[in-house]
Amino acid sequence: MPYVNIKITREGGTTRAQKAAIIKGVSQLLLDVLNKPLAATFVVIDEVELEDWGVGGLPVEDYRKQQAEKG
Repeated sequence: MPYVNIKITREGGTTRAQKAAIIKGVSQLLLDVLNKPLAATFVVIDEVELEDWGVGGLPVEDYRKQQAEKG
């Protein structure tokens, strides 16, 4: 039974419909590629506060600023 954990930043207000689409799409992908039944596939979406997310050794907001400055 597959378990998929998706983490996204809590910004921009991800809607219930968007989350449902992610769950459906990921579950369908596992069915199509690995023949895993939908009823046996678990998808969990965790929303993480932006200040708790980092990339490139920086908090994500600082990283984005750095990338914007680079052009």
